[in-house]
Amino acid sequence: MFDTHVNLHGEAFAQDLEDVLGRARASGVQRFLAICDRYDNFPAVRAIAEAHPDIWCSVGVHHHHARDFTNLTAGTLIAEARHPKVVAVGETGLDFHYGYSAEADQVRSLREHINAARVTGLPLILHTREADTLMADLLEEEYAKGAFRPLLHCYTGGEDLCQRALALGAFVSVSGILSFRSAKDVRAVIAGVPLDRLILETDCPYLAPMPMRGRRNEPSYLVHVAEALGALMGVDTETIKQVTTQNAVRLFSRVAA
Repeated sequence: MFDTHVNLHGEAFAQDLEDVLGRARASGVQRFLAICDRYDNFPAVRAIAEAHPDIWCSVGVHHHHARDFTNLTAGTLIAEARHPKVVAVGETGLDFHYGYSAEADQVRSLREHINAARVTGLPLILHTREADTLMADLLEEEYAKGAFRPLLHCYTGGEDLCQRALALGAFVSVSGILSFRSAKDVRAVIAGVPLDRLILETDCPYLAPMPMRGRRNEPSYLVHVAEALGALMGVDTETIKQVTTQNAVRLFSRVAA
C-alpha cells in the first residue's frame, strides 16, 4: 500500500516516529508521502524523506497558512521541487469553513501552486471545504491555460466538483472518513469515481478510520481505509490495495522513476 498523505513532521510523532513507521510497514504500507504544510517546515519534511528510502515529500503552503506566506511564488516552489524526493506540489486549496486566511490570500496562493504544478509536471494536492464551486471554476480556468494533474485529497466535497475535476484528469483520495457512519454523502460521491482514479491516505494524526476512531491516527491504519473502500465498491480488500497502489505510483510518477 501507499499512504499518500501523512503528516510525519509534527509533534504527534516526534517521539516515536520510527515505531509508527515500523507498525505501518508491518501492516503492508510500502511507500509514504510526507506532506508539507508551511514553507518554513519544508526543510524538516524533506529531511524525513531523505532519511528513509520509502518516504517522499511534497512542497507547499497549506491554505490555512496562506496569510503567513503572501510572498510565496511559483518560482520558489519550482526550485524546491527539483529535489528528487519531492514528488508533489501542495497541500494547497480553499477552505472557507475556518477562514484562517482570507479568501484572496487563499486564491492567490492556490494559483501559485497550480503554476508550479503545471511547470514541474508534479501532481497538485488539493483540499476543498465549503468552496466547491469556486474551486471547480478556478481549476477549469487554470487548466485552460495549460494542463496539470489535480488530486482531490481527503475528499468530502460534492458530486459537481468531483466530476468536473475528474474531467480534467484528477485523481481522488479517500481517508478514514469513508468509514464513518455519518459519511453517507461522502460514500455516495466516491461510489461514482472510477476505481482507476482512486487512491488511499490516512491524513494522520487525525481522522482515524473505524474501528480505530477516537485514537491517534497513523499509517498502519491504512488497511482499514482499504477495507472501507472495498466494501463500498464491492471489491475485495487485496484488490483495493493493489489497484490503489498502482494508481498512486502512476500519479506520483517520480516515485517510480
